[in-house]
Amino acid sequence: MNVDELLKEALREQAADVGPAPADLADRVFATRRKRRTRTAVSTVVAVTAVVATAVAVPRIGGGEDVRPMDVIGPADVVAHPDQSPPKDAIAAGRTALASFSTYKDEYYKNGDGRLTRIYGVLDPTTRTYRKTTKWSVLTVAPGLRTAAVLEQKLPARRIGLLDLATNKVERWIPVTQGVAGIEYSADGSKLLATTYKKDPDHLYKEFEITEGSTDGKDGKTRPGPGHPSRTGFSVIDVASGKGKWVAKPQVGDEWNHNAREDFAFSPVGNYVFETSMMADTGSTYYDFQGRKVLPPAAAKYVLPYVEAGLSPDGRHVGGDFAGKGDKIAVAVNDARTGRLAEKLPAQQVIAWADSKRIIAWGCDPKKCSGKGEFHNQLLLITLGSHKVVPLSDFRKASADYPGRWSPQFQTR
Repeated sequence: MNVDELLKEALREQAADVGPAPADLADRVFATRRKRRTRTAVSTVVAVTAVVATAVAVPRIGGGEDVRPMDVIGPADVVAHPDQSPPKDAIAAGRTALASFSTYKDEYYKNGDGRLTRIYGVLDPTTRTYRKTTKWSVLTVAPGLRTAAVLEQKLPARRIGLLDLATNKVERWIPVTQGVAGIEYSADGSKLLATTYKKDPDHLYKEFEITEGSTDGKDGKTRPGPGHPSRTGFSVIDVASGKGKWVAKPQVGDEWNHNAREDFAFSPVGNYVFETSMMADTGSTYYDFQGRKVLPPAAAKYVLPYVEAGLSPDGRHVGGDFAGKGDKIAVAVNDARTGRLAEKLPAQQVIAWADSKRIIAWGCDPKKCSGKGEFHNQLLLITLGSHKVVPLSDFRKASADYPGRWSPQFQTR
């Protein structure tokens, strides 16, 4: 299949999926920080980039459609703050902006259990700065950067909030019949994908305690660990009407599986959902919105579920895995038609596409790209072909406001 055919099929799939009130919020499938798939700290969060236009169809909080230009951050092509980490002011490149970021914090209870909680920095469209919040257990920003879908702290939640980011108020609640613990917008903005659970996947159990900082388990810090899987299924919810059909789709696991969170994600074009089991490297399983298993869409054939930068906007390239050898740091960008290596970029992990020629990635300090230094990294904008590098943030580190290493969530602006 050539590029034209690939793109036409992707657009046909997108057109078939778009209803009278389009909606999709490309959020990340939330997963615990303990799962790693590559040499670098790759989160099991999955966010596949979709084919979208520069004018974004943003769902109104009260329903209907509101087409907004890219005016939240302004007309500048690149907005960078290489002196900030975590960032205080807006970061953007091309069609993409850093919509929010999060850090993780473990809370411990008297009975020995605990819970993984998130601290968010979410973009305020009025001030163009990141507002800190600890109110929500899960937060994901919609295309256009004006609305976020949120879940309250007690999971599984019985309602989904639509948060106006300018006023910082929930303008509407969407009730759900099954408890929700993961949410994601579709790539155009009209739907929410809610992953449902029987128990809180972020709860930590003393009986499953783990030891960190040790290779033999004899020393290091001991803390409670994640429990057994309790996922029950998913719902694809129309944002305008708040209606959706729940589909039973329990998480596959056994008594040794303690990957408590495995959220569903939208396919690259948004007409299917998929899951990627952490039990084995068997690829992704795709379903239609009624829960029937389907073949992976052609556009997703070479999308790696654990690589956050999926398909490029023009459908020609797809984010690849770590490709360095020895002490050389490099990450692959592959041909979307064949899956073959297109080029190696001077970075560790590709995260999001700024446009079809530039990609946002994590890159480490060239002087410290080994051992612990490989995690001393910053956001970079890299141009395909020339490999021109523009730093977007300072090197990642913890701060008093955001303890721990921050993880970005990019969205179409």
